Amino acid sequence: MTTKHKNIGLIMTGLLLAILMASMDNTIVATAMGTIVGKMGGLDKFVWVTSAYMITEMAGMPIFGKLSDMYGRKRFFIFGILVFMLGSALCGMANSIITLSLFRAIQGIGAGAMVSIAFAIMFDVVAPENRGKMTGMFGALFGLSSIAAPIIGGYITDHLQWQWIFYINLPLGLIAFVLVLLFYKESAVHAKQSIDYWGAFLLIGAVVCLMLALELGGKQFAWGSSQIIGLFVGFIGFTIALIFVEKRAAEPIISYQMFRNRLYTASNLVAMLSGAAYMSASVFIPIYIQGVLGGSASGAGFVLLPMMVSSVITATLGGFLMTKLSYRTIIASPLVLLIAGLVLLSGLTVETPRFLVTLYMILMGLGIGATFSVLSNSAIHSFSASKRGTASSTLNFNRSLGMTLGITIFGIIQSHALTNKLTSAFAGNTALIPANLNVSDPYVLLNPALSQSLDASVRSTIQIALTSSIGMTFVWSLIPAVLALASALLMRKERLVLSSDDQANYAAAH
Repeated sequence: MTTKHKNIGLIMTGLLLAILMASMDNTIVATAMGTIVGKMGGLDKFVWVTSAYMITEMAGMPIFGKLSDMYGRKRFFIFGILVFMLGSALCGMANSIITLSLFRAIQGIGAGAMVSIAFAIMFDVVAPENRGKMTGMFGALFGLSSIAAPIIGGYITDHLQWQWIFYINLPLGLIAFVLVLLFYKESAVHAKQSIDYWGAFLLIGAVVCLMLALELGGKQFAWGSSQIIGLFVGFIGFTIALIFVEKRAAEPIISYQMFRNRLYTASNLVAMLSGAAYMSASVFIPIYIQGVLGGSASGAGFVLLPMMVSSVITATLGGFLMTKLSYRTIIASPLVLLIAGLVLLSGLTVETPRFLVTLYMILMGLGIGATFSVLSNSAIHSFSASKRGTASSTLNFNRSLGMTLGITIFGIIQSHALTNKLTSAFAGNTALIPANLNVSDPYVLLNPALSQSLDASVRSTIQIALTSSIGMTFVWSLIPAVLALASALLMRKERLVLSSDDQANYAAAH
Protein backbone atom coordinates (compact mmCIF):
# COMPACT_ATOMS: atom_id res chain seq x y z
CA MET A 1 0.00 0.00 0.00
CA THR A 2 1.38 3.40 -0.98
CA THR A 3 1.69 6.48 1.15
CA LYS A 4 -1.09 8.01 -0.88
CA HIS A 5 -3.47 5.25 0.22
CA LYS A 6 -2.44 5.47 3.87
CA ASN A 7 -3.08 9.21 4.02
CA ILE A 8 -6.13 9.46 1.81
CA GLY A 9 -8.32 10.54 4.72
CA LEU A 10 -5.99 13.41 5.61
CA ILE A 11 -5.64 14.42 1.97
CA MET A 12 -9.41 14.47 1.48
CA THR A 13 -9.80 16.54 4.66
CA GLY A 14 -7.43 19.14 3.23
CA LEU A 15 -9.26 19.16 -0.11
CA LEU A 16 -12.67 19.42 1.52
CA LEU A 17 -11.53 22.30 3.72
CA ALA A 18 -10.33 24.16 0.62
CA ILE A 19 -13.67 23.56 -1.12
CA LEU A 20 -15.42 24.60 2.08
CA MET A 21 -13.63 27.95 2.17
CA ALA A 22 -14.11 28.73 -1.52
CA SER A 23 -17.81 27.81 -1.59
CA MET A 24 -18.66 29.21 1.86
CA ASP A 25 -17.30 32.62 0.96
CA ASN A 26 -20.13 33.39 -1.46
CA THR A 27 -22.91 32.65 1.02
CA ILE A 28 -21.27 34.04 4.13
CA VAL A 29 -20.72 37.36 2.34
CA ALA A 30 -24.29 37.38 1.02
CA THR A 31 -25.58 36.92 4.57
CA ALA A 32 -23.57 39.85 5.90
CA MET A 33 -24.05 42.04 2.83
CA GLY A 34 -26.93 43.97 4.33
CA THR A 35 -24.86 44.97 7.35
CA ILE A 36 -21.78 45.76 5.22
CA VAL A 37 -23.80 48.01 2.91
CA GLY A 38 -25.47 49.56 5.96
CA LYS A 39 -22.03 50.51 7.29
CA MET A 40 -20.41 51.56 4.01
CA GLY A 41 -23.33 52.56 1.77
CA GLY A 42 -23.20 51.91 -1.96
CA LEU A 43 -26.12 49.52 -2.55
CA ASP A 44 -25.75 50.28 -6.26
CA LYS A 45 -22.26 48.71 -6.19
CA PHE A 46 -22.75 45.81 -3.78
CA VAL A 47 -23.08 43.20 -6.54
CA TRP A 48 -19.40 43.76 -7.37
CA VAL A 49 -18.36 42.35 -4.00
CA THR A 50 -19.53 38.96 -5.28
CA SER A 51 -18.92 39.52 -8.99
CA ALA A 52 -15.24 40.47 -8.51
CA TYR A 53 -14.64 37.23 -6.62
CA MET A 54 -16.35 35.10 -9.25
CA ILE A 55 -14.70 36.78 -12.25
CA THR A 56 -11.18 36.14 -11.00
CA GLU A 57 -12.12 32.68 -9.76
CA MET A 58 -13.34 31.59 -13.19
CA ALA A 59 -10.38 33.27 -14.88
CA GLY A 60 -7.98 31.16 -12.85
CA MET A 61 -9.73 27.82 -13.29
CA PRO A 62 -8.55 26.90 -16.81
CA ILE A 63 -5.08 28.40 -16.29
CA PHE A 64 -4.37 26.63 -13.01
CA GLY A 65 -5.84 23.41 -14.40
CA LYS A 66 -3.34 23.45 -17.27
CA LEU A 67 -0.44 24.44 -15.03
CA SER A 68 -1.18 21.61 -12.61
CA ASP A 69 -1.16 19.10 -15.47
CA MET A 70 2.21 20.38 -16.66
CA TYR A 71 4.13 21.01 -13.44
CA GLY A 72 2.22 19.21 -10.70
CA ARG A 73 -1.00 19.80 -8.80
CA LYS A 74 0.45 20.21 -5.33
CA ARG A 75 2.42 23.43 -5.79
CA PHE A 76 -0.44 25.29 -7.46
CA PHE A 77 -3.03 24.02 -4.99
CA ILE A 78 -0.88 25.30 -2.11
CA PHE A 79 -0.37 28.57 -4.00
CA GLY A 80 -4.16 28.91 -4.24
CA ILE A 81 -4.58 28.41 -0.50
CA LEU A 82 -1.98 31.08 0.30
CA VAL A 83 -3.45 33.64 -2.11
CA PHE A 84 -6.94 32.98 -0.78
CA MET A 85 -5.74 33.56 2.78
CA LEU A 86 -4.02 36.80 1.73
CA GLY A 87 -7.19 38.05 0.06
CA SER A 88 -9.23 37.15 3.15
CA ALA A 89 -6.92 39.13 5.41
CA LEU A 90 -7.12 42.16 3.10
CA CYS A 91 -10.94 41.96 2.88
CA GLY A 92 -11.11 42.25 6.65
CA MET A 93 -9.23 45.55 6.41
CA ALA A 94 -11.36 47.08 3.61
CA ASN A 95 -12.96 50.46 4.32
CA SER A 96 -15.24 50.86 1.29
CA ILE A 97 -17.27 48.75 -1.14
CA ILE A 98 -14.70 49.46 -3.86
CA THR A 99 -11.67 48.29 -1.86
CA LEU A 100 -13.63 45.30 -0.58
CA SER A 101 -14.43 44.33 -4.18
CA LEU A 102 -10.75 44.63 -5.16
CA PHE A 103 -9.62 42.41 -2.29
CA ARG A 104 -12.37 39.93 -3.11
CA ALA A 105 -10.81 39.66 -6.56
CA ILE A 106 -7.58 38.48 -4.90
CA GLN A 107 -9.57 35.90 -2.97
CA GLY A 108 -11.09 34.72 -6.25
CA ILE A 109 -7.68 34.02 -7.78
CA GLY A 110 -6.89 31.65 -4.93
CA ALA A 111 -10.31 30.06 -5.11
CA GLY A 112 -9.87 29.40 -8.84
CA ALA A 113 -6.75 27.35 -8.13
CA MET A 114 -8.25 25.49 -5.19
CA VAL A 115 -11.55 24.50 -6.79
CA SER A 116 -10.18 23.36 -10.16
CA ILE A 117 -7.23 21.41 -8.74
CA ALA A 118 -9.10 19.89 -5.77
CA PHE A 119 -11.32 17.87 -8.09
CA ALA A 120 -8.30 16.74 -10.12
CA ILE A 121 -6.49 15.59 -6.98
CA MET A 122 -9.61 13.74 -5.86
CA PHE A 123 -9.70 11.81 -9.12
CA ASP A 124 -5.99 11.02 -8.69
CA VAL A 125 -6.22 9.51 -5.20
CA VAL A 126 -9.72 7.96 -5.08
CA ALA A 127 -10.39 4.49 -6.53
CA PRO A 128 -12.77 4.52 -9.53
CA GLU A 129 -15.52 2.58 -7.76
CA ASN A 130 -15.66 5.26 -5.04
CA ARG A 131 -15.66 8.34 -7.28
CA GLY A 132 -19.43 8.58 -7.60
CA LYS A 133 -19.88 8.66 -3.82
CA MET A 134 -16.94 11.02 -3.39
CA THR A 135 -18.27 13.38 -6.05
CA GLY A 136 -21.58 13.32 -4.22
CA MET A 137 -19.69 14.26 -1.05
CA PHE A 138 -17.94 17.12 -2.81
CA GLY A 139 -21.24 18.30 -4.21
CA ALA A 140 -22.96 18.02 -0.86
CA LEU A 141 -20.15 20.05 0.67
CA PHE A 142 -21.16 23.02 -1.47
CA GLY A 143 -24.52 22.84 0.28
CA LEU A 144 -23.08 22.00 3.69
CA SER A 145 -20.73 24.96 3.49
CA SER A 146 -23.72 27.13 2.74
CA ILE A 147 -25.51 25.72 5.77
CA ALA A 148 -22.64 26.73 8.03
CA ALA A 149 -22.13 30.07 6.29
CA PRO A 150 -25.50 31.69 7.13
CA ILE A 151 -25.23 30.64 10.78
CA ILE A 152 -21.59 31.62 11.15
CA GLY A 153 -21.93 34.76 9.06
CA GLY A 154 -25.06 35.94 10.84
CA TYR A 155 -23.64 35.28 14.30
CA ILE A 156 -20.33 36.96 13.54
CA THR A 157 -22.01 39.98 11.96
CA ASP A 158 -24.45 40.48 14.83
CA HIS A 159 -22.20 39.66 17.80
CA LEU A 160 -18.65 40.40 16.64
CA GLN A 161 -17.68 42.43 13.58
CA TRP A 162 -18.38 41.71 9.90
CA GLN A 163 -14.61 41.60 9.22
CA TRP A 164 -14.42 38.23 10.95
CA ILE A 165 -16.42 36.56 8.15
CA PHE A 166 -13.14 36.86 6.23
CA TYR A 167 -10.68 36.27 9.05
CA ILE A 168 -12.27 32.88 9.76
CA ASN A 169 -10.66 31.62 6.55
CA LEU A 170 -7.19 31.98 8.03
CA PRO A 171 -7.25 29.04 10.49
CA LEU A 172 -9.15 26.85 8.01
CA GLY A 173 -6.66 27.68 5.26
CA LEU A 174 -3.73 26.94 7.53
CA ILE A 175 -5.08 23.45 8.33
CA ALA A 176 -5.71 22.69 4.64
CA PHE A 177 -2.24 23.98 3.77
CA VAL A 178 -0.51 21.71 6.32
CA LEU A 179 -2.51 18.59 5.40
CA VAL A 180 -1.89 18.86 1.67
CA LEU A 181 1.74 19.94 2.07
CA LEU A 182 2.65 17.03 4.35
CA PHE A 183 0.51 14.13 3.13
CA TYR A 184 -0.22 14.52 -0.60
CA LYS A 185 2.53 12.76 -2.56
CA GLU A 186 1.84 13.21 -6.24
CA SER A 187 3.29 11.40 -9.21
CA ALA A 188 6.39 12.90 -10.79
CA VAL A 189 4.96 12.28 -14.28
CA HIS A 190 3.04 15.21 -15.76
CA ALA A 191 1.56 15.86 -19.18
CA LYS A 192 3.35 18.44 -21.31
CA GLN A 193 0.74 20.84 -22.68
CA SER A 194 0.72 24.34 -24.00
CA ILE A 195 -1.24 26.98 -22.11
CA ASP A 196 -3.73 29.01 -24.09
CA TYR A 197 -2.95 32.36 -22.47
CA TRP A 198 -4.46 34.30 -25.36
CA GLY A 199 -7.68 32.36 -25.10
CA ALA A 200 -7.92 32.98 -21.36
CA PHE A 201 -7.16 36.68 -21.79
CA LEU A 202 -9.70 37.16 -24.58
CA LEU A 203 -12.43 35.23 -22.76
CA ILE A 204 -12.10 37.19 -19.54
CA GLY A 205 -11.82 40.44 -21.53
CA ALA A 206 -15.12 39.72 -23.26
CA VAL A 207 -16.89 38.91 -19.99
CA VAL A 208 -15.54 41.95 -18.15
CA CYS A 209 -16.46 44.33 -21.00
CA LEU A 210 -19.99 42.95 -21.11
CA MET A 211 -20.56 43.21 -17.36
CA LEU A 212 -19.07 46.70 -17.08
CA ALA A 213 -21.32 47.87 -19.89
CA LEU A 214 -24.39 46.42 -18.20
CA GLU A 215 -23.42 47.69 -14.74
CA LEU A 216 -22.49 51.25 -15.75
CA GLY A 217 -25.10 51.73 -18.47
CA GLY A 218 -27.92 54.02 -17.42
CA LYS A 219 -26.12 54.97 -14.17
CA GLN A 220 -22.70 56.57 -14.40
CA PHE A 221 -23.03 56.79 -18.19
CA ALA A 222 -25.96 56.98 -20.59
CA TRP A 223 -26.64 53.89 -22.68
CA GLY A 224 -25.77 55.82 -25.82
CA SER A 225 -22.54 57.28 -24.41
CA SER A 226 -19.17 56.60 -25.97
CA GLN A 227 -18.05 54.75 -22.84
CA ILE A 228 -20.87 52.21 -22.90
CA ILE A 229 -20.79 51.79 -26.67
CA GLY A 230 -17.02 51.31 -26.42
CA LEU A 231 -17.48 48.54 -23.84
CA PHE A 232 -20.01 46.73 -26.04
CA VAL A 233 -17.66 47.09 -29.01
CA GLY A 234 -14.87 45.69 -26.83
CA PHE A 235 -17.08 42.72 -25.89
CA ILE A 236 -17.82 41.98 -29.55
CA GLY A 237 -14.17 42.41 -30.53
CA PHE A 238 -12.89 40.13 -27.75
CA THR A 239 -15.50 37.52 -28.64
CA ILE A 240 -14.62 37.47 -32.34
CA ALA A 241 -10.91 37.28 -31.54
CA LEU A 242 -11.59 34.47 -29.05
CA ILE A 243 -13.37 32.39 -31.68
CA PHE A 244 -10.50 32.93 -34.12
CA VAL A 245 -7.79 32.06 -31.54
CA GLU A 246 -9.54 29.04 -30.07
CA LYS A 247 -9.96 27.37 -33.46
CA ARG A 248 -6.19 27.43 -33.91
CA ALA A 249 -4.98 26.80 -30.35
CA ALA A 250 -3.18 23.53 -29.68
CA GLU A 251 -4.79 23.27 -26.22
CA PRO A 252 -7.73 25.71 -26.30
CA ILE A 253 -9.38 27.03 -23.18
CA ILE A 254 -12.70 26.25 -24.85
CA SER A 255 -12.62 23.13 -27.02
CA TYR A 256 -15.26 23.33 -29.72
CA GLN A 257 -14.74 19.66 -30.49
CA MET A 258 -15.91 18.70 -27.01
CA PHE A 259 -19.12 20.69 -27.43
CA ARG A 260 -20.11 18.39 -30.28
CA ASN A 261 -20.97 15.89 -27.57
CA ARG A 262 -24.64 16.32 -26.65
CA LEU A 263 -24.34 15.30 -22.99
CA TYR A 264 -21.36 17.58 -22.43
CA THR A 265 -23.05 20.58 -24.05
CA ALA A 266 -26.27 20.05 -22.12
CA SER A 267 -24.33 19.69 -18.84
CA ASN A 268 -22.56 23.01 -19.38
CA LEU A 269 -25.79 24.78 -20.30
CA VAL A 270 -27.54 23.47 -17.20
CA ALA A 271 -24.61 24.55 -15.00
CA MET A 272 -24.53 28.05 -16.46
CA LEU A 273 -28.27 28.70 -16.50
CA SER A 274 -29.22 27.12 -13.18
CA GLY A 275 -26.32 28.91 -11.49
CA ALA A 276 -27.61 32.26 -12.73
CA ALA A 277 -31.12 31.59 -11.44
CA TYR A 278 -29.95 30.22 -8.09
CA MET A 279 -27.71 33.18 -7.23
CA SER A 280 -30.63 35.61 -7.48
CA ALA A 281 -32.17 34.08 -4.34
CA SER A 282 -28.86 33.87 -2.48
CA VAL A 283 -28.18 37.57 -3.04
CA PHE A 284 -31.58 39.24 -2.71
CA ILE A 285 -33.37 37.27 0.00
CA PRO A 286 -30.99 38.53 2.75
CA ILE A 287 -31.56 42.10 1.51
CA TYR A 288 -35.33 41.51 1.62
CA ILE A 289 -35.23 40.05 5.15
CA GLN A 290 -33.17 42.90 6.61
CA GLY A 291 -34.58 45.76 4.56
CA VAL A 292 -38.27 44.84 4.45
CA LEU A 293 -39.06 42.44 7.31
CA GLY A 294 -36.64 44.19 9.65
CA GLY A 295 -34.55 41.16 10.49
CA SER A 296 -30.96 41.00 11.63
CA ALA A 297 -28.05 39.45 9.75
CA SER A 298 -28.66 36.27 11.76
CA GLY A 299 -32.28 36.27 10.65
CA ALA A 300 -31.22 36.64 7.02
CA GLY A 301 -28.83 33.75 7.48
CA PHE A 302 -31.46 31.47 8.95
CA VAL A 303 -33.77 32.17 6.01
CA LEU A 304 -31.01 30.96 3.68
CA LEU A 305 -30.35 27.97 5.92
CA PRO A 306 -33.36 25.85 4.79
CA MET A 307 -32.37 26.36 1.16
CA MET A 308 -28.88 25.08 1.86
CA VAL A 309 -30.07 22.09 3.92
CA SER A 310 -32.44 21.01 1.17
CA SER A 311 -29.71 21.43 -1.45
CA VAL A 312 -27.53 18.99 0.51
CA ILE A 313 -30.34 16.42 0.36
CA THR A 314 -30.59 16.41 -3.43
CA ALA A 315 -26.82 16.76 -3.89
CA THR A 316 -26.21 13.66 -1.77
CA LEU A 317 -29.04 11.69 -3.37
CA GLY A 318 -27.79 12.67 -6.81
CA GLY A 319 -24.33 11.25 -6.05
CA PHE A 320 -25.75 7.92 -4.92
CA LEU A 321 -28.30 7.61 -7.75
CA MET A 322 -25.91 8.18 -10.65
CA THR A 323 -25.30 4.44 -11.14
CA LYS A 324 -29.05 3.69 -11.03
CA LEU A 325 -30.77 6.53 -12.88
CA SER A 326 -29.88 8.61 -15.92
CA TYR A 327 -28.26 12.01 -15.51
CA ARG A 328 -31.29 13.53 -17.25
CA THR A 329 -33.74 12.13 -14.69
CA ILE A 330 -31.65 13.17 -11.69
CA ILE A 331 -31.17 16.72 -13.00
CA ALA A 332 -34.48 17.53 -14.70
CA SER A 333 -36.86 16.49 -11.92
CA PRO A 334 -35.47 18.84 -9.23
CA LEU A 335 -35.24 21.77 -11.67
CA VAL A 336 -39.04 21.81 -11.73
CA LEU A 337 -38.90 22.63 -8.02
CA LEU A 338 -36.38 25.40 -8.69
CA ILE A 339 -38.81 27.00 -11.12
CA ALA A 340 -41.68 26.65 -8.63
CA GLY A 341 -39.60 28.35 -5.94
CA LEU A 342 -38.82 31.30 -8.18
CA VAL A 343 -42.47 31.68 -9.17
CA LEU A 344 -43.45 31.88 -5.51
CA LEU A 345 -40.61 34.28 -4.65
CA SER A 346 -41.71 36.61 -7.43
CA GLY A 347 -44.91 37.22 -5.46
CA LEU A 348 -43.20 38.53 -2.31
CA THR A 349 -44.88 41.45 -0.55
CA VAL A 350 -44.09 43.41 2.61
CA GLU A 351 -46.72 41.25 4.40
CA THR A 352 -45.34 37.86 3.31
CA PRO A 353 -44.90 35.68 6.45
CA ARG A 354 -41.41 34.43 7.14
CA PHE A 355 -42.49 30.80 7.18
CA LEU A 356 -43.65 31.14 3.57
CA VAL A 357 -40.31 32.66 2.59
CA THR A 358 -38.67 29.66 4.27
CA LEU A 359 -40.86 27.25 2.29
CA TYR A 360 -39.96 28.97 -0.97
CA MET A 361 -36.26 28.71 -0.13
CA ILE A 362 -36.59 24.99 0.58
CA LEU A 363 -37.99 24.49 -2.91
CA MET A 364 -35.06 26.45 -4.35
CA GLY A 365 -32.56 24.26 -2.50
CA LEU A 366 -34.18 21.00 -3.55
CA GLY A 367 -34.16 22.27 -7.12
CA ILE A 368 -30.47 23.19 -7.31
CA GLY A 369 -28.75 20.56 -5.14
CA ALA A 370 -28.41 17.77 -7.70
CA THR A 371 -26.58 20.04 -10.13
CA PHE A 372 -23.73 20.39 -7.62
CA SER A 373 -22.92 16.68 -7.59
CA VAL A 374 -24.21 15.23 -10.86
CA LEU A 375 -23.03 17.69 -13.50
CA SER A 376 -19.33 17.18 -12.68
CA ASN A 377 -19.76 13.53 -13.66
CA SER A 378 -22.05 14.01 -16.65
CA ALA A 379 -19.60 16.56 -18.11
CA ILE A 380 -16.67 14.10 -18.14
CA HIS A 381 -18.78 11.01 -18.88
CA SER A 382 -17.98 10.81 -22.60
CA PHE A 383 -14.26 11.59 -22.48
CA SER A 384 -11.05 9.72 -21.81
CA ALA A 385 -8.87 10.47 -18.80
CA SER A 386 -6.61 12.75 -20.84
CA LYS A 387 -9.51 15.14 -21.53
CA ARG A 388 -11.30 15.07 -18.21
CA GLY A 389 -9.31 17.94 -16.72
CA THR A 390 -10.36 20.21 -19.56
CA ALA A 391 -13.95 19.01 -19.40
CA SER A 392 -14.17 19.54 -15.65
CA SER A 393 -12.52 22.97 -15.62
CA THR A 394 -14.75 24.17 -18.47
CA LEU A 395 -17.84 23.08 -16.57
CA ASN A 396 -16.69 24.92 -13.44
CA PHE A 397 -15.85 27.95 -15.56
CA ASN A 398 -19.29 28.01 -17.19
CA ARG A 399 -21.04 27.56 -13.85
CA SER A 400 -19.10 30.53 -12.46
CA LEU A 401 -19.78 32.54 -15.60
CA GLY A 402 -23.51 31.90 -15.26
CA MET A 403 -23.47 32.89 -11.60
CA THR A 404 -21.44 36.01 -12.31
CA LEU A 405 -23.62 37.16 -15.18
CA GLY A 406 -26.71 36.32 -13.16
CA ILE A 407 -25.59 38.42 -10.19
CA THR A 408 -24.61 41.32 -12.45
CA ILE A 409 -27.65 41.31 -14.72
CA PHE A 410 -30.18 40.72 -11.96
CA GLY A 411 -28.44 43.35 -9.83
CA ILE A 412 -28.88 45.82 -12.68
CA ILE A 413 -32.55 44.89 -13.10
CA GLN A 414 -33.24 45.27 -9.38
CA SER A 415 -31.31 48.54 -9.06
CA HIS A 416 -32.98 50.17 -12.05
CA ALA A 417 -36.44 49.01 -10.97
CA LEU A 418 -35.88 50.34 -7.46
CA THR A 419 -34.63 53.71 -8.65
CA ASN A 420 -37.62 54.13 -10.98
CA LYS A 421 -40.13 53.18 -8.28
CA LEU A 422 -38.60 55.50 -5.68
CA THR A 423 -38.38 58.38 -8.11
CA SER A 424 -42.04 57.96 -8.95
CA ALA A 425 -43.15 57.45 -5.35
CA PHE A 426 -41.43 60.56 -3.99
CA ALA A 427 -42.02 62.84 -6.97
CA GLY A 428 -44.50 64.97 -5.03
CA ASN A 429 -43.66 64.04 -1.46
CA THR A 430 -40.06 65.12 -0.90
CA ALA A 431 -40.93 67.21 2.17
CA LEU A 432 -41.12 64.05 4.31
CA ILE A 433 -37.55 63.03 3.49
CA PRO A 434 -34.83 64.15 5.92
CA ALA A 435 -32.36 66.43 4.17
CA ASN A 436 -29.33 64.32 5.11
CA LEU A 437 -30.69 61.05 3.70
CA ASN A 438 -30.65 59.83 0.11
CA VAL A 439 -33.62 57.50 -0.30
CA SER A 440 -32.49 56.51 -3.80
CA ASP A 441 -29.83 54.43 -1.98
CA PRO A 442 -32.09 52.46 0.40
CA TYR A 443 -29.22 51.12 2.49
CA VAL A 444 -30.93 53.26 5.14
CA LEU A 445 -33.31 50.31 5.59
CA LEU A 446 -30.37 48.03 6.37
CA ASN A 447 -29.02 50.34 9.06
CA PRO A 448 -31.35 50.19 12.11
CA ALA A 449 -30.40 53.65 13.41
CA LEU A 450 -30.97 55.37 10.07
CA SER A 451 -34.10 53.36 9.34
CA GLN A 452 -35.76 54.40 12.59
CA SER A 453 -34.97 58.05 11.85
CA LEU A 454 -37.25 57.96 8.82
CA ASP A 455 -40.87 58.97 8.91
CA ALA A 456 -43.06 55.83 9.03
CA SER A 457 -44.71 56.58 5.70
CA VAL A 458 -41.34 57.20 4.02
CA ARG A 459 -39.95 53.97 5.42
CA SER A 460 -43.03 52.06 4.25
CA THR A 461 -42.77 53.54 0.76
CA ILE A 462 -39.12 52.51 0.45
CA GLN A 463 -39.90 49.01 1.73
CA ILE A 464 -42.69 48.56 -0.81
CA ALA A 465 -40.43 49.75 -3.63
CA LEU A 466 -37.60 47.46 -2.51
CA THR A 467 -39.93 44.46 -2.29
CA SER A 468 -41.42 45.16 -5.71
CA SER A 469 -37.99 45.49 -7.32
CA ILE A 470 -36.82 42.18 -5.79
CA GLY A 471 -40.00 40.41 -6.92
CA MET A 472 -39.49 41.69 -10.45
CA THR A 473 -35.94 40.35 -10.36
CA PHE A 474 -37.20 36.87 -9.51
CA VAL A 475 -39.58 37.04 -12.47
CA TRP A 476 -36.61 37.68 -14.78
CA SER A 477 -34.62 34.87 -13.15
CA LEU A 478 -37.30 32.43 -14.31
CA ILE A 479 -35.88 32.74 -17.83
CA PRO A 480 -32.56 30.97 -17.14
CA ALA A 481 -34.33 28.49 -14.83
CA VAL A 482 -36.73 27.38 -17.57
CA LEU A 483 -33.89 27.24 -20.10
CA ALA A 484 -31.89 25.07 -17.67
CA LEU A 485 -34.75 22.58 -17.52
CA ALA A 486 -35.00 22.54 -21.32
CA SER A 487 -31.24 21.90 -21.53
CA ALA A 488 -31.50 19.02 -19.06
CA LEU A 489 -34.18 17.41 -21.21
CA LEU A 490 -31.72 17.44 -24.13
CA MET A 491 -29.60 14.85 -22.31
CA ARG A 492 -29.96 11.26 -23.41
CA LYS A 493 -30.26 8.39 -20.93
CA GLU A 494 -26.58 8.05 -20.01
CA ARG A 495 -25.73 7.16 -16.42
CA LEU A 496 -22.51 6.64 -14.46
CA VAL A 497 -20.87 3.36 -15.50
CA LEU A 498 -17.52 2.19 -14.14
CA SER A 499 -15.29 1.38 -17.12
CA SER A 500 -12.47 -1.15 -17.26
CA ASP A 501 -10.16 1.65 -18.45
CA ASP A 502 -10.73 3.54 -15.21
CA GLN A 503 -9.87 0.49 -13.17
CA ALA A 504 -6.74 -0.18 -15.19
CA ASN A 505 -5.55 3.46 -15.07
CA TYR A 506 -6.05 3.67 -11.31
CA ALA A 507 -4.23 0.36 -10.74
CA ALA A 508 -1.31 1.50 -12.90
CA ALA A 509 -0.99 4.80 -11.02
CA HIS A 510 -1.07 3.17 -7.59
